[in-house]
Amino acid sequence: MKIYELEAVQSHDAHKQEAAQTGRPAVQFIDVMKRFGSLVVLKNLNLSVARGEKVALIGPSGSGKTTLLRTLMTLEPIDGGLIEVEGESFTHECIDGRLVPAKEAYLRRIRGKIGMVFQQFNLFPHMTALQNVIEAPVHVLGLPKDEAIERAVSLLGKVGLVDRKDHYPAQLSGGQQQRVAIARALAMRPKILLFDEITSALDPELVHEVLQVMRQLGEEHDLTMLIVTHQMGFASEVADRVCFFSEGEIVEQGPPDVIFHKPAHERTRAFLRAVLDA
Repeated sequence: MKIYELEAVQSHDAHKQEAAQTGRPAVQFIDVMKRFGSLVVLKNLNLSVARGEKVALIGPSGSGKTTLLRTLMTLEPIDGGLIEVEGESFTHECIDGRLVPAKEAYLRRIRGKIGMVFQQFNLFPHMTALQNVIEAPVHVLGLPKDEAIERAVSLLGKVGLVDRKDHYPAQLSGGQQQRVAIARALAMRPKILLFDEITSALDPELVHEVLQVMRQLGEEHDLTMLIVTHQMGFASEVADRVCFFSEGEIVEQGPPDVIFHKPAHERTRAFLRAVLDA
C-alpha cells in the first residue's frame, strides 16, 4: 500500500473511531482541497457539523462557500482530503483496507441523506407545484404515488402553499416558487439540507416569506442545515454557528452573537461593515 493511501485510511479510521465515541458528526470536511485550474478555492479546509446543527456560511463572493456545498452534493469533485457524512467517507469507499474512489451506487446511497435548495428555483415548468414535489420521491425513492401525494400535500402545507398545489411555476411568485423548491427538497426526507443563497433571486419584499419558512423548519425539525447567505439578520436568528469564509479558508467561527458583535479578526469586521452599510 502506498504511504498516502495508508495515511488516508488511518485518518479515515481515526475519524470514524472518534465519531463513534463522541457521537458522529453529520458532516465532516477533513483537509479538503478544491482547485479550478491554478485557483485554489478551498485550502485544506476542516469543518465538522453536528447533527441538528444550523451553520451559516458567510463571506465575500468567491470565498468558497458555494463550492463547499457543491462538493458535498458531489456536483464538484475535490482535489484532496476527505468528506464524511455520518462517519462514512463521501468520496471514497474503504475496500480491502484501501480508500478507492466511490462507485455510483455508494455515492447515491450517501447522497440520499442530503438535499439542496439552489439560488434558482429549478422547478419543472410543465408540472404543477404538487407534481414538482412528488416527482423525485416517486421516481427516485420508488414511493407509491398516493403516499408521495400525501407527503407532498403535508409539506406544501408546512410552507404555506397547499392552496397553490395545482398551480404551475409561472402562476407563482418567486417567493412561492422557492418555497415549493424547499418542499421538494424536504420530500426526499434528507437528514442534511443545504441552502445556497436562496433569497438572492427574489425581490426584497419576497425575501421575508422564504426566511420565515426556514426559521420554522429550523424550529420544528432536527435537520442539519448548512446555509450560505448574505442575510446577516437571518443568519444571526437561525444559525447555531456562523463561519466566516475568505479566500477558501474559514477565518473565524463561533456563535452568532460573537461573530456579529465581537469578531476577533479585522477581515471579518471589514466584511460585516461593508455588508451592513450596504
